[in-house]
Amino acid sequence: MSKLPLGCAIVWMLSWLADSPVSADDPARATSDRWWKGNLHTHSLWSDGDDFPEMIAAWYLDRGYHFLALSDHNILSVGQRWMKRAEIERRGGQSVIEKYLTRFGTDWVEFRHSGTEDEELRLKPLDEFRTLVEAQGRFLMIPGEEITDAVGRLPVHLNATNVPELIRPAGGATVREAIANNLRAVDEVAQRTGRKVLVHLNHPNFGWAVTPEDLAYVVQERFFEIYNGHPAVNPLGDEYRPGLELMWDIANTLRIDRFKSAPLYGLATDDSHNYHGITGARPGRGWIQVRAAELSPERILSAIDRGNFYSSSGVTLREVTFDRETQTLRLALESQPDVTYSTRFVGTPIDYDATWPVGVDADGNLLKVADRYCPQIGTVFAEVSGENPSYQLTGRELYVRAIVTSSRRHPDPSFENQFEQAWTQPVGWEARIR
Repeated sequence: MSKLPLGCAIVWMLSWLADSPVSADDPARATSDRWWKGNLHTHSLWSDGDDFPEMIAAWYLDRGYHFLALSDHNILSVGQRWMKRAEIERRGGQSVIEKYLTRFGTDWVEFRHSGTEDEELRLKPLDEFRTLVEAQGRFLMIPGEEITDAVGRLPVHLNATNVPELIRPAGGATVREAIANNLRAVDEVAQRTGRKVLVHLNHPNFGWAVTPEDLAYVVQERFFEIYNGHPAVNPLGDEYRPGLELMWDIANTLRIDRFKSAPLYGLATDDSHNYHGITGARPGRGWIQVRAAELSPERILSAIDRGNFYSSSGVTLREVTFDRETQTLRLALESQPDVTYSTRFVGTPIDYDATWPVGVDADGNLLKVADRYCPQIGTVFAEVSGENPSYQLTGRELYVRAIVTSSRRHPDPSFENQFEQAWTQPVGWEARIR
């Protein structure tokens, strides 16, 4: 497995541990910071989405988001690009161009005919349209790319946020190698350009491509999607493959206990492609709330880097604090009328049975998920009702994270029987890593 330079890794780890995760240890920071809502996984007509990028940005702006990353597949929204009207309407419907004209006007929307070719419209690049939607302290566009790679038929997708230039898929002989190679490619661009870039692994169960062991092994990858709003990414797993919740706990158990490395942090995203109609990968299903002093790419990404964020598919948290002195994780929920909340504090005990069988049984048959991993992985240490849940670690946990579940069903679910939720990041693990 490819590794980051040791010196860089040490500097990064020391700076991270000094200010991670959301903490009650620094009251001055807590009073100056605020929550910023955003989505880091979005598609437009520049790749396989069905709307114009400025229309998508306006959708998020109108609904109270503060930042958005357009992350089209292996392309940045830069330069000149024209698209046939027929193709645009095939994707988004007959009204897509009419909506575009209504929002931005005939002076903005550009048409052309080239000889006998069909009518075309120009796709505006990010640097051209961002002035229409951005406002200081209110809304920010961040350039992104979904690095769309594959190992054979297994899709390996990573999002690079705040990327300064296009990054080609790096490939690899295995899924782990492909992840590591792409991380290194992004790091090289970030180092060369002096740009802070965040990389996260997308939808690990899409195409059943990434295993929990893959997530654990490539320790340079620190972020993955605990929730993705696309309806085809298998978030709940199946009989033989774990859902994303269990994947997170398996990977973090292996990282902290066996590799003595920092855990993964979990992001919620839309992965939106479809902005017209009532089906498909629609916007507004999942997002992150980032605690930072200012709305800028550097401040937002630095806060995510430190774990100062939570993920949501509908539940809003007013506060998330971890008191290192008392080892207490506290949440304060924003209540809604006639809605109740249950919070599970989940982790793995330090004395879990690490000898539990993994892989196949004596006859060579693939073990079911329930048999494959130690049932103590992802233990529910406590379940608390109400709007101010807390949990004090006993010292017997490798880590603890919180999952808040609302009694209200998701208004636009991506899977059956989905309820609104929020996920906090793992805490209490720092003393157990190198």
